[in-house]
Amino acid sequence: MLFSNRLLKLQSENKNEVHYQLLDNDKNIDLNQIIGKTIRFSFSGQINCIACGRKTRKSYGQGFCFSCFQTVPQADPSIMRPELDQAHLGISRDMEWAKKNSLVDHFVYLAISSSLKVGITRHTQIPTRWIDQGAIQAIRIAKVPYRQLSGLIEVELKKHFADKTNWRKMLTNEIDLSVDLIKERNKAHKILSSEFSKYLIDDEITHIKYPVLHYPEKVKSINLDKTPTFESKLIGIKGQYLIFENQNVLNIRKHNGYFVTIELLD
Repeated sequence: MLFSNRLLKLQSENKNEVHYQLLDNDKNIDLNQIIGKTIRFSFSGQINCIACGRKTRKSYGQGFCFSCFQTVPQADPSIMRPELDQAHLGISRDMEWAKKNSLVDHFVYLAISSSLKVGITRHTQIPTRWIDQGAIQAIRIAKVPYRQLSGLIEVELKKHFADKTNWRKMLTNEIDLSVDLIKERNKAHKILSSEFSKYLIDDEITHIKYPVLHYPEKVKSINLDKTPTFESKLIGIKGQYLIFENQNVLNIRKHNGYFVTIELLD
């Protein structure tokens, strides 16, 4: 048995290529070491909330029970729409959490995952945020002192840049390699109004390589609620996805809190 626990977001580190680990209580499972091997995934049917730990029949917001989804700061609407964050005004579901996560430096960035996109993240999540999105290149374009301000800049830039990743193209490696991030950063700087000029920064491009043996021509997403057991050869990991040789992919983050066992078959 390789793993028997509830799934949590893959941990990652950007070395020569991204190094992935799966958390299992007091130890970490090295996933790069099993790429090229056949594994069996089995979902027990049990889901535990990643906030309170209670069993839940359904997962909300990538891992929460309904009660926690309505109350914990990690599931606040401002997580998806940072321009709505009000922590700088003293308003939050949890001000102690906000002091560590909202009222800290945030970056606005451009990244190439499937195509060029704009995004924001707090300073402690660089380069983790880019890896989670499957970006192959990224560059910071602005640094601000709290989350809501990064959201306001993003809103202005979304009039000119996409803010979504096409996960299918990201996983089949259909990427526009002609994008010049330095040129796009300069374009973004010119677009932003003068009120944001003091937050603009110059940065070097970060390059990210993923542990993938070969990319599939198309992909099909596995839903553990519908397919609780499957076995296949793992051919790569990108973003928060495990990629298998039969064109199936599994989004680990989508299944946060699902209790599964993973067995090595060879």
